[in-house]
Amino acid sequence: MSWLDDADDLEDDFEDFDESSIRTRPNPKANRPRTKRRPAHDDAQVGRVLGVDRGRYSVLLGEETSEERMITTTRARELRRMPIVTGDQARVVGDTTGDEGTLARIVGIVDRTSLLRRSADDTDQVERVIVANADQMLVVVAAADPEPRARLVDRYLVAALDAGIRPLLVVTKTDIADPTEFLTHFDGLDLRVFTSAQDEMPVEEIGDALVGHSTVFVGHSGVGKSTLVNALVPTALRATGHVNQVTGRGRHTSSSTVSLRYQGKRGTGWVIDTPGVRSFGLGHVDPANILAAFTELAVIAEDCPRGCTHLADAPDCALIEAAERGELGETGRARLDSLQRLLQTFADKAEQAPGR
Repeated sequence: MSWLDDADDLEDDFEDFDESSIRTRPNPKANRPRTKRRPAHDDAQVGRVLGVDRGRYSVLLGEETSEERMITTTRARELRRMPIVTGDQARVVGDTTGDEGTLARIVGIVDRTSLLRRSADDTDQVERVIVANADQMLVVVAAADPEPRARLVDRYLVAALDAGIRPLLVVTKTDIADPTEFLTHFDGLDLRVFTSAQDEMPVEEIGDALVGHSTVFVGHSGVGKSTLVNALVPTALRATGHVNQVTGRGRHTSSSTVSLRYQGKRGTGWVIDTPGVRSFGLGHVDPANILAAFTELAVIAEDCPRGCTHLADAPDCALIEAAERGELGETGRARLDSLQRLLQTFADKAEQAPGR
């Protein structure tokens, strides 16, 4: 039985509580309440990130198809903490026509096969992501003007092998100086070497090595990297500079990392040009992986005691003992010195760490 009388008129009783005239404060951002749930974007298309410029990403869709086109995109808000770099395979939604004035949105990144990184120096824990999904690294060094730096090349090799990338080496300006002595530093490494002179640039030979690969070009400023890129990809129009005769340093000409398509007689590939650097920190690399860059020494090091540092004062180190017996030769001793210099950097960093 209801406590309400059948004769009661409920609508009349609540007339005094009419709220239809109340004004509510509008949402100042005119958007829906935030939620942690994100759409699946099952309709997203996947494309190659070719370059980044002031928060806008150039993405190639429909690669190697009749619908190939380049679009301009921005990143979704939820990806603001994720580095999106040249070479990434990005999932994009929105206006993907590529028409002038259109803007799509990157909503995700496909799992990367490799990631090349560097730090400002060996004690810097902040990583600078350079490129994603590259499977080759072409190290460009000049035989002279500026003088070649074997230690810098060693660092490139360590970074490449740590990332699972195959290294290649090209020596430019061989018409100015003979690189033979410099190249002996890399004897015993599984490293393909190209030599280039002003009037004899092996464009076709290097190009054949690029076919079917995504190759990142790295090198000290002023070594002729941009000149080589322009020869391989005539439409690249990368700026070239000169070496300061007083300081011996090259001028930074390429200011951004960009992917360029190489088209040769044997096929196509991707050239990823990067700005020239004068240092290449390895603060992000696990010291245990450094030895992998020195393949001929890694075999000997298998006889070292567990936990061997391979430093000059390491007891019972098989590398040091082999050097003392004269089994490494002059080249091997130079390689061991390079390895120990890198390992010493990490040892010093550990000693300086807080709490030590």
